[in-house]
Amino acid sequence: MDREGESHGGSCYYTVLGIRKDASFSDIRAAYRKLALKWHPDRYVTNPAVAGEAKLRFQQIQEAYSVLSNGSKRSMYDASLYDPLEDDDQDFCDFMQEMISMMNNVKDEFGGSAKDVRRYGRQRRWYELQRQH
Repeated sequence: MDREGESHGGSCYYTVLGIRKDASFSDIRAAYRKLALKWHPDRYVTNPAVAGEAKLRFQQIQEAYSVLSNGSKRSMYDASLYDPLEDDDQDFCDFMQEMISMMNNVKDEFGGSAKDVRRYGRQRRWYELQRQH
């Protein structure tokens, strides 16, 4: 996946499933089931012209669901850290999910954005320098 939220297949997982980024697990599952039934390759055995596209879409749908239905992978994906080409390392996923959670806590505490956190840090340094003089 690159920085724009695309998988190695070229599409955002949320777009593949046709859902919003704040979708619940049940929304993800419902979208997956609907699309998996629609694009399952067995439905297009008699229509070779569409069979290739169906197989590709079905694989994209499965990949998107496997990431978005897993809390650790989804957190990493949302933070642009998930790479579907790497081996599945649960310890790393857990570590990154904890880091993302801590960063979100800091973001919430200091106003919501990295820019706000940097501004707070600059203001605090200025204040500390003023107190020293």
